[in-house]
Amino acid sequence: MELITIKNLEKKYKTGVTAIYDFDLKVKKGDFAFVIGASGSGKSTLIKMLYREEKPTKGSVIIGGIDVAKLRNRKVYKLRRKLGIVFQDFKLLPKLTVYENVAFALEILGLPSKEIREKTIKALNQVGLKNKAKNYPDQLSGGEQQRVAIARAIVNEPKLLLCDEPTGNLDPDTSWEIMKVLEEINNNGTTIIMATHDKEMVNRMKKRVILIEAGKLKKDYEKGTYNDETI
Repeated sequence: MELITIKNLEKKYKTGVTAIYDFDLKVKKGDFAFVIGASGSGKSTLIKMLYREEKPTKGSVIIGGIDVAKLRNRKVYKLRRKLGIVFQDFKLLPKLTVYENVAFALEILGLPSKEIREKTIKALNQVGLKNKAKNYPDQLSGGEQQRVAIARAIVNEPKLLLCDEPTGNLDPDTSWEIMKVLEEINNNGTTIIMATHDKEMVNRMKKRVILIEAGKLKKDYEKGTYNDETI
C-alpha cells in the first residue's frame, strides 16, 4: 500500500529556476529509499515539499491520504506531527540536555509527563544513547549529536522519516553507524526517504534508489539493483 503518491509535481521559484518538474513517484509503507543526484538536481527541494517547507507550483503530493500541496499553512503542523525529519546540521538546542532535546518534541504536543518520559527513554534506547541522557550537545561527538536528532525525530513514532543529508558532516565510520540505526528503525516499520551524496553508502546499503537529474526522475532502481558504476 502506498504511503506517498506524487503526481505531475513541479516547483518553480520566483527567480525563474525550476527545481522539480514532470515528477511522478510512489513510495510504499515500509520502504527505505535513497534520493540521489548531483548538487542542484532537486533532492532537497523534493524532501522539503514532502514536509511542506516548500509548496509545489503544481501537481500533488499525497502522504497518508493528505494532499500536502493543498494543505493550508495553519494546518501544516498536523502533517509535521506525523513525520520525523533529520537534517545534516542536527539542529539541537544547546542549553538542553540530550533527554530534554528529545522530550521537547513531545512537550509541545502537550502529552502527559509519564508518556513523555516513556517515549523519550524508548527513543534514546533505539539510538543507543540512554547513558548520555544528562549530557549536553557540546559534550557529544558529531555522530552522537546526530543520534539525538534521530531520537527526537522518531520519539512520536512517525510513519515516515525524512532525512536530508544526515551523514553529510560525518566521517565514513560514523556515517555507517548512523545508517545502521536508520536501518533498524526501518526494520521496525518506519518508511524512510533519505537524500544523500554518499554513493559509496548507497552502494553498500542495497536499498531502493531514486535518481534525480536536473529536476526530473531519471531512474527508479528497485532494492538491490543500483550500482553507481553503471550510470
